[in-house]
Amino acid sequence: MAQVRAVLGPTNTGKTHLAIERMLGHQSGMIGLPLRLLAREVYDRIVKQKGARACALITGEERIEPDTARYFVATVEAMPLSRPVEFLCVDEVQLAADPDRGHLFTDRLLHARGTHETLFIGSETMRPALNRLGIVDDITYRERLSKLTYGGAMKITRLPRRTAVVAFSAEEVYAIAELLRRHRGGAAVVMGALSPRTRNAQVALYQTGEVDYLVATDAIGMGLNMDVDHVAFASRAKFDGRRRRKLRADEIAQIAGRAGRFVRDGSFGETTDCEPFDPEIVERVEAHNFQAVEHLYWRNRTLDFSSPEALLASLDRPSGDTLLVAHRDASDVLALRALLEDSGLMQAVRGRARVQRLWEICQLPDFRKTGEESHARLVKTLLTELIEPNARLSDAWMAVQLQRLEGADSHIDALQQKLSQVRTLAYIAHREDWCLNPTRWQDAARQIEDRLSDALHEALLSRFVDRRTNALIKGLKGEDALLAGVTAEGEVTVEGHFVGRLVGLTFSPDSRASTLEGRAVRQAALKALRPEIARRLGAIAAAPPEALHFGADALVRFQGAVVARLDVGAHWLSPRVSLMGAEDASEPSRARALAALQAALQAKTAQHLAGLMRLRGALAGKPNAETALSGLARGLAFALSEDGIAVSLADLPVPLSGAERRSLAEVGVKTGQRYAWLPSALGKAALEWRAQLGQIASEPRLAIPEAVPSSFSVDTPAVSGSFVSGFAPIRGYVRLASRAVRVDMVERLLTALTDAKRQAAASAFPLEAGLAALIGCKSEEFVKVIKALGLSVAQWDEVGKPLLWRFQRRARAADETPKQSQRRAKAQPPSASIAVRADSPFAVLADLPGLFVPPARSKSELPKPDKRTSRRRRRRSNSQGTQAAVSP
Repeated sequence: MAQVRAVLGPTNTGKTHLAIERMLGHQSGMIGLPLRLLAREVYDRIVKQKGARACALITGEERIEPDTARYFVATVEAMPLSRPVEFLCVDEVQLAADPDRGHLFTDRLLHARGTHETLFIGSETMRPALNRLGIVDDITYRERLSKLTYGGAMKITRLPRRTAVVAFSAEEVYAIAELLRRHRGGAAVVMGALSPRTRNAQVALYQTGEVDYLVATDAIGMGLNMDVDHVAFASRAKFDGRRRRKLRADEIAQIAGRAGRFVRDGSFGETTDCEPFDPEIVERVEAHNFQAVEHLYWRNRTLDFSSPEALLASLDRPSGDTLLVAHRDASDVLALRALLEDSGLMQAVRGRARVQRLWEICQLPDFRKTGEESHARLVKTLLTELIEPNARLSDAWMAVQLQRLEGADSHIDALQQKLSQVRTLAYIAHREDWCLNPTRWQDAARQIEDRLSDALHEALLSRFVDRRTNALIKGLKGEDALLAGVTAEGEVTVEGHFVGRLVGLTFSPDSRASTLEGRAVRQAALKALRPEIARRLGAIAAAPPEALHFGADALVRFQGAVVARLDVGAHWLSPRVSLMGAEDASEPSRARALAALQAALQAKTAQHLAGLMRLRGALAGKPNAETALSGLARGLAFALSEDGIAVSLADLPVPLSGAERRSLAEVGVKTGQRYAWLPSALGKAALEWRAQLGQIASEPRLAIPEAVPSSFSVDTPAVSGSFVSGFAPIRGYVRLASRAVRVDMVERLLTALTDAKRQAAASAFPLEAGLAALIGCKSEEFVKVIKALGLSVAQWDEVGKPLLWRFQRRARAADETPKQSQRRAKAQPPSASIAVRADSPFAVLADLPGLFVPPARSKSELPKPDKRTSRRRRRRSNSQGTQAAVSP
């Protein structure tokens, strides 16, 4: 008599391995597995041992059945029970408690037997149920080969290598895989909806070590053996097809048990986004102590096919045993209920043969997972084509359905949807009583599935795996030195992968690099960068000053690349040079390069501001007879050295003497009526370099035209507001009305005006017409400039143009002392005209003849004073007189 045994225990006990060994010890055998993926894995193992001719694979969508097959690997639904075998095994028998598929496992427990040996393997939670059914002769418990411990919560980006992250929706799986790609170089993806070909390719990525992380659904909990050290739960709840519920302790253990392989211990835990496990659940998972299965789902095997209504009633018939519960919400029963609502269609389903065909079509698996209504419509479509028992789907119908799935598509969701559709068509093609040419359409469906599977694998690979990062990371972890180099164009490569570019002395990683790669690349490229950066620092140290370009942006370039910047120093003439990059270079090489840059900066300053440097050199020495820079001349020279170009003489307490002017001239300083300046600092290059150095010291900058003009307009607000106390920030220019006039041109203009007055030998004098061209402005602007210099119109011609000019008497002459100016001002009689401020909008009207002279009026025309006003005036006058009398 055939023996019926059960081997129960947690994961990683070798139960499936034992079943395969037992089966191969017989002349024939059959094993039923819960997943198509697992069935394919076991089939491949047996083929390696016994050859393809001895083994068959039978699932709803795939059938490989050679005539010489002795061992049959199948999904539980597709087990060919009509074929007698010596050994028969059903794996994961605890799924008899699954709401959707449980009745199938229960049926195999009750009715599937081998002629010599029957083996049921699964969880220890099935022991009470098996004992109550009384169907087994012996139950053996197997201990887990390795220890499973709780590791707590961790951030996804901090998970250790060889970790499987478990989520319960495609969206969660994709989001986690994307995060791992950015931070850990990538992850393999395993879901129950994947075809075996795609799943095997993804698992190979993980098993071969090309990626160190696996993101999966609970599909990995069903016997898929991989080298996983840690299982991290991204969620504690899943949607079971009807509602979202929390995982039971035994379900957590089934998934967590994938951690650890053979005798290597494993751990489980949560991600930081997951609700923590209760201490009680942790204790039960570690101790493999779970609540026993209380009932099994069951379905009546004796169905009534006399009518659709009788069929449904027989499906709903109870077992009569409280352990065996009839399940009324399985997908095939729900499809049947939906079709029964179509009374017109059901009128055509009469007779036993048609009702049997109806039930066969209702059992079409819902591979697409698009909802009950969508699945019921598909079943109805098939029923209308196959309602007659002898009806077959035409080749044209199958061709149209498969043709819709052709064509390239790189989107993951679209590829998965097509794969679910081709699985449905593959299931149909394997029903020989549904198709005209089943073999033809089986091959066609398999070819399309293979192409879609390969495309899906490549799409997953492209989206969730960065092979370059992985290659770099694995190279860093290896013992051999990485092959790294820098091309002449500055491209940095490590192990043949472009990782960034060396620009000047700064390494810029590739913009496509992930967070992890940013760190890994720097370490990997360091070996190649060190000698190249040292070489470049040496080239900077040996370069002549003219090879180093100091830009207006305060950046220093060498051979077209930025190598340093200028920062604020102790003085605006000597900014500090800082290297940009080369942080890991040796200090001596950095010091030599910095010294060369500082020397080049000083050389450029000495070249463009030679007069200023000469002046500062004279000030640095002690006053002596040769320089004669003492007293007021020395103070003016110091002010000029701080400004760099020109200073105003109006700020001096007393005018310069002739000796002081001569001593200043000896050191290159020119003095005029109102300003002292360095003529050598007024060139284009000198002005630009002065402005550039001032900008580094946070001075406002005013750009001047390409060629240094004698004057330029400052009418725009940006330019006008940038003048401080009359001087432009670039120095060397004086604002006169709406023009900025170069200081030497101001002095030339003053000299010309003084000469014109001397030649006229009178206070009023004419001006030459060519004077406006001296500063390059129009005549109407020149009038304003002349007034800004302290002149006023003495006489107008008949057309209203200035004819004669005079120096305003209140303007102090350049050679007049302050006391002389005060005495002269007191001696002047009060002006008859009303004084108007120069910045008043009415200033231009001041020179119109007689405008502000009050007209002559007789005494009778004057207004008579009010009596009250007269009395107030008398009181105020008496009060002022009293105060004057008592004043000392």
